[in-house]
Amino acid sequence: MTYYERDLPHWHPEGADLFVTWRLFGSLPAGVRCPVVKTGKEFADYDRVLDTATVGPLWLKDDRVAECIANSLHFAESQLKLFELHAWVVMCNHVHALWTPHVPLPEIMDRIKTFTAREANRILGRAGSFWQSESFDRWVRNEKEFHSIVSYIEENPVKAGLCTRAEDWKWSSARPGGSRPLVRPL
Repeated sequence: MTYYERDLPHWHPEGADLFVTWRLFGSLPAGVRCPVVKTGKEFADYDRVLDTATVGPLWLKDDRVAECIANSLHFAESQLKLFELHAWVVMCNHVHALWTPHVPLPEIMDRIKTFTAREANRILGRAGSFWQSESFDRWVRNEKEFHSIVSYIEENPVKAGLCTRAEDWKWSSARPGGSRPLVRPL
């Protein structure tokens, strides 16, 4: 099992599926700090803050940026073979993904975040920090939890009030026929 700490602890048993969430730099309201999440309820509370944010960057609402994120996930899976992707969603200020990693998580996150930050900044005509350096991850303990996480990821836009049905959200694995956009290299 791999273990390391930054602001949060990261446990990665070999071969385990990982639920990963990463967010835009500055996406939490002033005074709100990313908690050390110990329970599903604590994570849901934290995610709700991100879902309902009206301040901070919401750059992922731009379809060009969301497409860049979606494309990078699929390229990382199909071409780079970094992981097997099971579920994903691009929200307005954060991303959720469930995958089985084929390389260490820090390598996956570095490849995805470096490429997408550079491309998103180019698309938006801006410079500077794009992603928060720390991400949240949780290893999946069993099949029931796996299916619960898939549902959580795909229903996130509905819970956030962005659509009425999960399959209506354009940037999600829940969208029929829309989960595999064209890929661009990382």
